Amino acid sequence: MSIRGVGIDIEAVGRFRKKSYKNNPSFYKKIFTAGEIKYCLSKADPSQHFAARFAAKEAVVKTINRRKIDLKKIEIVNDKNGKPGIKLSVTSYQLPVFLVSLSHTKDYAIAICLKKN
Repeated sequence: MSIRGVGIDIEAVGRFRKKSYKNNPSFYKKIFTAGEIKYCLSKADPSQHFAARFAAKEAVVKTINRRKIDLKKIEIVNDKNGKPGIKLSVTSYQLPVFLVSLSHTKDYAIAICLKKN
């Protein structure tokens, strides 16, 4: 396997806690897909999951070297076993294969993304 790009990002969970979905749905709808919002809101502490998904989106941006990309074009999905993956909806970009890992604590969320060819 050859690695063509790597990205990592860390986010403060408090940033999402201070701007809750309930009080700021338009903020979340600009960044996250309906599926991501549904997933995060199903969790006991949605802020941790929003922060982790945001970190993953930022990590993907770093792997593909495109600063100007609509974050909703990057969707963090889970397979039937809960393993996270990337669904990229950018027509001008040839879809690579991504590996992604997310983790969070009460205060921080982190994600790393590898792009392989």
